[in-house]
Amino acid sequence: MPGRLLLSPREPLVAGGAAEAFEQQLQQLLRTGKANLVVDLSDVTAIDSAGIRGLVRGHTTAQRLGGTLRLAAVPPVVSDTLAVAHLGSVFDCYDSVEAAQIAAWPWQKIAVGAAGAALCAALVGSGLRWPETLAGLGTATGTGGLFAADQGDAAPRIHPFIELSKLVAALLIGALVTWVHRPASHERPVARSMAHAQMLLCMAGALMMIVIGNSLARAFGVVGAASIIRFRTPVDDPKDVTILFILMGLGMASGLGAFAVAGLGTAFLCVALLALDQFNEPEARLMAVEIATETREFPSKQVEEVFARNQIVFEPREISQGKKFAVLYHTWLDQGATIDDLSAQLRGIPGITGVGWEQPRRG
Repeated sequence: MPGRLLLSPREPLVAGGAAEAFEQQLQQLLRTGKANLVVDLSDVTAIDSAGIRGLVRGHTTAQRLGGTLRLAAVPPVVSDTLAVAHLGSVFDCYDSVEAAQIAAWPWQKIAVGAAGAALCAALVGSGLRWPETLAGLGTATGTGGLFAADQGDAAPRIHPFIELSKLVAALLIGALVTWVHRPASHERPVARSMAHAQMLLCMAGALMMIVIGNSLARAFGVVGAASIIRFRTPVDDPKDVTILFILMGLGMASGLGAFAVAGLGTAFLCVALLALDQFNEPEARLMAVEIATETREFPSKQVEEVFARNQIVFEPREISQGKKFAVLYHTWLDQGATIDDLSAQLRGIPGITGVGWEQPRRG
């Protein structure tokens, strides 16, 4: 499977030996998109804190990227060291490489993919088999909506189960697209409110088309009611805005009973999103980090060694000599760099008393 790789260190993972090189190799693989790793430890005869640190960093980075790091054939010397460090329950350990590789398959993604394919197939099949029924055939005047045609104050005729199926289909479409659209990185996860808004907006489009039917008066009424709604949540990514518009369109297709169009549109959108994510190069994140020290003797060499070891592009910007001596750096972080891990490495330098990260000010 793409992105899954087997590593087999064959020497002790100790400081001054293979531990540092193994840690750098893990981070390099994770940066290049190999987010699902299996480490065969059967030939590791010793491990110390440096080797444990490499495994912990690899585990946390893989988790942040939506992947996994699994340990296979763990010898007693390694398991005892993990137990002493209270890390035995942190890692997923397996008796053999084969068991770890099988467990490394993304079963959740496979299940959601199969469910999504079944949903799209069911929508297309329903739309092709019962187009007139789903479009609202059966009302006295054939309006194609939830209500009969507006003729005076005639009571509307409702098809509750058909219309409910349209709302359910719209909600499932919104849930599927939201799941596919979520980013691989856990550093900037989709806000829960945005995920809920995507699903509800798709259902709102279906409900509007059900209510409107072929009535021009209702269409103007819905537009007037919607005009008083103000969305004050900022959307930073233009891609999110586009997804919202497409979801509204898919919901409207469901509300009209055009299940075949909705199913094919959903399948095409999911494939397009996956293709865009596959061929999209991850962008470096610009972050400002302020590093404070006890004295005016700033350990610039050690700090720059941490940046270089993690392959981070940096630029010194400001020096503060007020109540505390601090240096402000602008750094460009890729997906493989975690702020918590970098902060821990920087705080481990003698003399450093504080590390603070923030988005640099614009302008």
